[in-house]
Amino acid sequence: MGSGGGRRTAVAMAALGSLLAVTALSACGGPSGHGTDSGGSGPPGGAGRSSATADPTRIPGVGDRLQGRIPAGSRQVVAVYGDGRDSADSTVVLYTKQGSAWHRARSWAAHNGTKGWTTDHHENDKRTPVGVFTLSDAGGVLPDPDPAPGSGLPYSRSAAFAAPRWWAKSYWHDFDYVIAIDYNRVKGTPPNDPTRPEGTSKGGSIWLHMDHGSGTSACVSLPKPAMEYLLRTLDPDRHPVVVMGDRADLKA
Repeated sequence: MGSGGGRRTAVAMAALGSLLAVTALSACGGPSGHGTDSGGSGPPGGAGRSSATADPTRIPGVGDRLQGRIPAGSRQVVAVYGDGRDSADSTVVLYTKQGSAWHRARSWAAHNGTKGWTTDHHENDKRTPVGVFTLSDAGGVLPDPDPAPGSGLPYSRSAAFAAPRWWAKSYWHDFDYVIAIDYNRVKGTPPNDPTRPEGTSKGGSIWLHMDHGSGTSACVSLPKPAMEYLLRTLDPDRHPVVVMGDRADLKA
């Protein structure tokens, strides 16, 4: 990894931390009424898989509309392939760019919003927004797993990320690690900063976070080893972005 900007390690004051937690957690995580996890698999139809005919200069399974929104300087893409418009199941693939070619690095089974995906996200609609978003900040209850402080995403550690203990136990560790998806938020702030530049009705606090085995309120959730790998690997100097949506919207 390159030598990105110095890391933040922020422990919120108790009163402020509680306010941030209540505001942020209202948008992501928590009991959602979704059924049990139906299991993960590779992107259906080969999306995200290499093939002899694939164009190495493009992210597989992503059409011109979203492909064109990937910044020219980005060399890391987290692609989220949703199983369907109304499905909570998805697959996450990390691509890295070498020269002009994208290479598949790792992939994991994951979950998204309990009701699937939307191109017009609103607070509490239980759908994950489709689009291309930068990844600028991270944090969580646990210490930063990156062994090289100062080289990865700025990381804010705080007990304020902890899921409320009135939630079911299966959700308690959702926010041990989080990576903020830059949807309706201010870059350069901790993921649980409640500021919503486009207004509260557009939702916010859309994160990559730890998986509890079923759909989320709007975030994308991954296994703990996946979150640790991403936190050790994503590099501000490589301008990481997430490209996410159901397969049909991704290809459009």
